Amino acid sequence: MPMIFLAITSTGLAQALLAATESDATWCGSDAISEADYAARQWPNLSRFAYSLEDRVLIDDAVSTIEEHHPGQTVWVEATAVR
Repeated sequence: MPMIFLAITSTGLAQALLAATESDATWCGSDAISEADYAARQWPNLSRFAYSLEDRVLIDDAVSTIEEHHPGQTVWVEATAVR
């Protein structure tokens, strides 16, 4: 079964992309990758939220959105010191 990653930081995004296989999906907030880098991305299964994931409420909302797109799949969330 594919894995779903949610990266909060640019470091977490780099790690998730290294760990992800072709069948995995990676999502991130706007702080993890710039719009220009996202537009030029080389990762077909990368999705970027238009907002940063700066607090727990935003992360919870992002996970809910991901679950709508990937029902029944486990979402791995990067652990950070969230405000």
